[in-house]
Amino acid sequence: MSDGNRYRHWGIAMQHGTRDEQHEHREHQGHSSGHAVHADRSAHAGHTAHAPGKAGWSMAARATLHCLTGCAIGEILGMVIGTALGWGNAETMALAIVLAFAFGYTLTLRSVLKAGVDFRTAFRIALAADTLSIAVMELIDNGVIALWPGAMDAQLGDALFWGALALSLAVAFIVTTPVNKWMIGRGKGHAVVHRYHG
Repeated sequence: MSDGNRYRHWGIAMQHGTRDEQHEHREHQGHSSGHAVHADRSAHAGHTAHAPGKAGWSMAARATLHCLTGCAIGEILGMVIGTALGWGNAETMALAIVLAFAFGYTLTLRSVLKAGVDFRTAFRIALAADTLSIAVMELIDNGVIALWPGAMDAQLGDALFWGALALSLAVAFIVTTPVNKWMIGRGKGHAVVHRYHG
C-alpha cells in the first residue's frame, strides 16, 4: 500500500472511530437522560405516597378520639351545669353543645400553638380541623340521647344518665371515624393539624 493510500486509510479509520465515539456519547447521554427521568419518576412516586388519599383507619381513629375527648368534656360539663341550675332539656342540651365545640377547638388550639403558630392562624386551623367532625359527633350524640326513652329526664345520680351518655359517645365515635378518614384522605380535617406536628 502506498503512503497516500495508507494516509487515506488512516483518515477513514479515524473518521469511523470519531463517529463511533459520537454514537457512544449520544447513547451515554440518552442513558443518563433515562436515569434522570427514572429518578424524577421515583421522586414523584415518593411524593405521591405522601399525597392525600393515604389516610389510615388508625389516624382517623386518633383524630376522632381527639374530638371525642373535647366533646365529652363539654357534654358532661354542660349537663352538670344545666342540671344543677334546674334548666330544661333544651337549654341544657344547647349549653352542652356549645361547650363541646369550645373544648374540642381548645384541645386543637393547644396542640397547634405548641408548634409556634400565632393564635389567629391556630384558630383558623382548629376551625378547619374540627368543625365538621364535632358537628357530626354532636348530631349523633344528642340524637341518641334524645331518642333514648327517659334519657333526657335522667338526673346525674341515675345510671341511665351515664349509660345513655356513654353509649351516645361510643356511637358518635363509630359514625364520625369514617368521616374523619374521608377528610384526612383529602388533605382536610386533622390532616391540616398533622402538618404542624412535624
